[in-house]
Amino acid sequence: MTVRKRARIIYNPTSGRETFRSDLVDILSIYEKAGYETSAFATTPAPDSAKNEATRAAKEGFDLIVAAGGDGTLNEVINGIAGLEHRPTLAIIPAGTTNDYARALRIPRDDPIAAAKLILKKNKKFKIDIGKAGENYFMNIAAGGTMTELTYEVPSQMKSLFGYAAYFAKGAELIPRIKPIEMQIKYDGKEYRGNATMFMIALTNSVGGFEQIVPDASLDDGKFTMIIVKKTNMIDMLSLMAKALQGKHLDDPQIIYEKATDIEVIPLNKDDRLMVNLDGEYGGDAPMKFHDLKQHIEVVANLDEIPDDAITVSDDFKRVEQDFVKSVDDIKDHEEKQN
Repeated sequence: MTVRKRARIIYNPTSGRETFRSDLVDILSIYEKAGYETSAFATTPAPDSAKNEATRAAKEGFDLIVAAGGDGTLNEVINGIAGLEHRPTLAIIPAGTTNDYARALRIPRDDPIAAAKLILKKNKKFKIDIGKAGENYFMNIAAGGTMTELTYEVPSQMKSLFGYAAYFAKGAELIPRIKPIEMQIKYDGKEYRGNATMFMIALTNSVGGFEQIVPDASLDDGKFTMIIVKKTNMIDMLSLMAKALQGKHLDDPQIIYEKATDIEVIPLNKDDRLMVNLDGEYGGDAPMKFHDLKQHIEVVANLDEIPDDAITVSDDFKRVEQDFVKSVDDIKDHEEKQN
């Protein structure tokens, strides 16, 4: 008797615009067609709902876990399986707002049916790196410093309605509150010691929907891409943000840009609280150690498109980018005239 493979869909019924449930029957049939006996679990508001279900399914021997939701749901699923000896293959159906990781894997982000159908392709699986931060795991980005506060403060409803523009609006509002923190950052035998307004540790090239910030990030090389933003004033920070949108920030003197497998971040002033953001959510306070787990989890991805280095952005995003860059130029011109 042939034992069929089993798949468990873990979906967030409140992600994004809450349309996933209407596609669920069709999605179940797609995984059945791919040879999986498939069932579904709707997450609840209880803490770690997706994480606990992912752990349970993995321990019961499921072959495939499908994370359907936003980056928060995906992060929970990753945390549910990354520490286990048996780690099922992971598939992703985007149903959130920015869906950074799906963007990096070139998974359709506005069509759940098309995302599910990737399981039917022949060339569809490969192993990706996962980051470990203290006792937690992340699949996209870890960051700390005042600038990262905007991911906590942008209301979820605002993100759903306005997408990237919400981050720009909140980021501009927060800039006057930025203050540098004295840090010691150790990375693969090197060290930075001094003031920094932000550090960023990335596994992919998609950060908040922006693909120019870490353009050469690799999904499976065992190395983080690390950015440290040194002490800077408001005008310089605005200018740096505009440069980052255009991919022109890597040679800026206020930037340290390095590759590393092991990173440790230590605040040097005991009165400074340095919160760490993992995949858009609070992940604890530094001091904290980060380790890149090379090719740790197998994922279903759109492999035919990942090798394409061309960066694609929507027309809406381009307009937001252009408006932001223009506003920075206007502010700089005003400051120069005032001085």
